[in-house]
Amino acid sequence: MDRTQGRLSAAASASSGHPVLVHSFAQWREAARDLLAHHVPPQLMQWISHKNDGSLFAGAPPAQAADAAPPDGACALRVPRQLMDMLQSAACCRVPNRWAFLYLVLWRWQQGEKDVMSAADEDGARLHAMVKAVQREISGMHAAIRFRERREDAGPPRFVAWFEPGHDVLPQVARHFAARMGRVSWMIATPDASVMWDGERLHTTGPLMRGPQDIDDAGEAPWLTHYRSIFNPARLNADLLTSQVPTAAGKAQPGAVSSPTSLGQCRRCDLWQHATQAVGGEGPAQARIMLVGEQPGDQEDLRGKPFVGPAGQLLDRALHEAALDRRQVWITNAVKHFKWEPRGKRRLHKSPAQREIDACGYWLQRELAQVGPKVVVALGSTALKAVLDNPHATLKDMMGQPVAHGGRWVVTIYHPAYALRVPDAAARERAFHAMVEGLKQARELAQGPRP
Repeated sequence: MDRTQGRLSAAASASSGHPVLVHSFAQWREAARDLLAHHVPPQLMQWISHKNDGSLFAGAPPAQAADAAPPDGACALRVPRQLMDMLQSAACCRVPNRWAFLYLVLWRWQQGEKDVMSAADEDGARLHAMVKAVQREISGMHAAIRFRERREDAGPPRFVAWFEPGHDVLPQVARHFAARMGRVSWMIATPDASVMWDGERLHTTGPLMRGPQDIDDAGEAPWLTHYRSIFNPARLNADLLTSQVPTAAGKAQPGAVSSPTSLGQCRRCDLWQHATQAVGGEGPAQARIMLVGEQPGDQEDLRGKPFVGPAGQLLDRALHEAALDRRQVWITNAVKHFKWEPRGKRRLHKSPAQREIDACGYWLQRELAQVGPKVVVALGSTALKAVLDNPHATLKDMMGQPVAHGGRWVVTIYHPAYALRVPDAAARERAFHAMVEGLKQARELAQGPRP
């Protein structure tokens, strides 16, 4: 679609059957204001966006001005600062149909449904989860970015870094480093955009690098030419940079390059070094129930899918007994890499440490934000600690007692691997029965309101 489409008002676009094109939160806000003034309900709207269109720091363009005046008696849009801040933060969360969802929240507020801001509301819970995922992404990026120092005689930028954010948070992160790093010049490149600091101003462009390999001297020429064409000379202050950009060890390391944050290249703990691959979750995009296990096993590690080994087969039986379709639930693990120890030619499961559970909490929170389940079923102790973000949570206290947490229900059951390991046949049957009952409870809760 051509950008001239943006010269129609959002309401005019909707009435003519055209989708509303937005590139930024500022544009969405102006379009939403126009739509609300014309009383256009969410179900009549279609929103589309294009990546990398214009500056990441740009405001709403004049093209969003409406051709027609709002109808007589239309009320001015008044939204509390807290809700507007939440909407702006959630707009950075890379989930399907984010603009449509944000408009639904705003519409409900204007209709007097003030509980849409509450984590106890279904839409409110999803909004809170999106905000939390974005905040964790920003914090993680602050801590994980590693700059590579270039030769001083090579000219600006003095420091460069590559990062693969999971959400659209580059502007916030850039402002953070601009405030912390003084007048030393630097560039942060991502797959979607690059941001550069010349010591005085931030500049943004589309992607200038294909990946961390372009940080090497052999790949620098194209992006360095572009950099020099738009940058002003900057005074260099390497001491300030190395004193203010910490590494995992607590001090800067010139020459270090950031580790990408896509799940397949996660380096948040050491488990990746001995695993075949990271194993993410799978299921429908907006499943009402999410099952969270401990970690991938041997078969899951080899095949790259959760719960496909013996424990997965038992879980399938329990789901069937509980009248739940595996294809309708989201299945994942608290820890994404297989932790094991050798026993002859076998790889035996080893329980993850709390630091590994904490490191993978980043990925679990992203899944919760993207899927927005009404019920989370914690399979075993590790999953329970991760879901509740509480290292002291125990199965003994939680079994059979659903609890409200983060705007959703949490149901605790045994991990199917436990039911397989119990030596006594009667005990195995009791464990399996408890699993089925817990899954039935989750099914019933998913059909009701959020807590």
